Amino acid sequence: MEKYNLVSFAGIFILVGFAWLCSNNKKTINWRVVFWGIALQLFFAVFIFWVPIGAKFFLFVNKVVVVVLESATAGTKFLFGRLAYPPGTMTEAGEPSLGHILAFQALPTIIFFAAVIGALYYLRIMPLLIRGFSYVFTRLMRISGAESLCASSNIFVGVESALVIRPHLKEMTKSELVTILSAAMGTIASTVLAMYVFFLHEQLPTIAGHLISASFLSAPAAVVMAKLLYPETETPKTLGVDVKPHYEREDNLIMSIVGGANSGLRYLGGIVALLLAFIGIVALFDLVLGWLGGSLNNWFGWNFEWSLSAILGYISYPFTLVLGVPPSDALEISRLIGERTVVTELVSYQHLSQLLADGALSHPRSAIIASYALCGFAHIASLAIFIGGIGALVPERLKDLSRLGFRALLAATLACLLTGAVAGAFFTKGSILLGG
Repeated sequence: MEKYNLVSFAGIFILVGFAWLCSNNKKTINWRVVFWGIALQLFFAVFIFWVPIGAKFFLFVNKVVVVVLESATAGTKFLFGRLAYPPGTMTEAGEPSLGHILAFQALPTIIFFAAVIGALYYLRIMPLLIRGFSYVFTRLMRISGAESLCASSNIFVGVESALVIRPHLKEMTKSELVTILSAAMGTIASTVLAMYVFFLHEQLPTIAGHLISASFLSAPAAVVMAKLLYPETETPKTLGVDVKPHYEREDNLIMSIVGGANSGLRYLGGIVALLLAFIGIVALFDLVLGWLGGSLNNWFGWNFEWSLSAILGYISYPFTLVLGVPPSDALEISRLIGERTVVTELVSYQHLSQLLADGALSHPRSAIIASYALCGFAHIASLAIFIGGIGALVPERLKDLSRLGFRALLAATLACLLTGAVAGAFFTKGSILLGG
């Protein structure tokens, strides 16, 4: 293994140690959960990065996603014309693209992929996949059937994951609630994966394979961090029970596609609203911070950048080094990880794409580790979404959810970093997933 691979491998245990230090009950931690959660991550990583058939499988999945993404853009091109064509491309009539326009080129793919997920639910493919992963989590990590089902569903879906365990939410322990919140924020939904592929495909042709592998790695990571930060001290009702997904199956395939598309439209509206609100608020905060900080720089002769992303980046810097990012790139990557906390991973992936386009990163592993570490809804906006969404299903648990929210956000953030460290430990320049 290369030097930085060893740093990443050591980072796995450093992150676990940091989570242990932040635990609310160090004496009751179930180390079986930690061991098997990390073991599952390492097994997935070996299969993906080192085993030829595993790497080829994920390259195949990468090609499938890219082809499907091209199909997803057919509707946007029909509706929006030149607005929907990415920079450097031409319409069928020979008209050049009007440039990069997020609202018309990437965001509408959410509706398409939500419709596909709806169809997969109707065809019983999605419930089968979710139950398969849930069975593995329950048997190996010995967590409750409800939280393992929710964690496994987060590999494929987002805010809808709580619906599959709706009958069990009322009686879940506080530790279980932390786990389902952490799993929700520590992973991404397949409906938004297409957007990140859209941003990075040109610079990283195999990004779809990496993001899909990150989805598999992040679910057990979220469970590990949740159980370290908030160990189980009660007896879950579904401990050792094989829980079936709870969902309402549509009458036919067409209705499932229609229902999925409508859900995607609502989801799209939520993302647009969050981007408008949070990016504007951060810009306003940076304006005030820059004015105050500029005065301090003048008085003391400092050369400090006063912005929220810069400050969060400095806080994230030690963790970025622990992930195995070379020091020459660590400050840039730490800014991406830091800003994700307030402006969502979508903006951070955009900035990662820009760094790659500008040639600002000196080592290929930096971009790969960043793509894994950013692959999650671990930001303040999603905290409000998931607490509000789950609270709407079980209003009597809203107080518990709100009290546990920030601990779950910390667990989700550490889970994303853990996934980045695992990827960094096994990734090499000759990896088939980089085209080597």
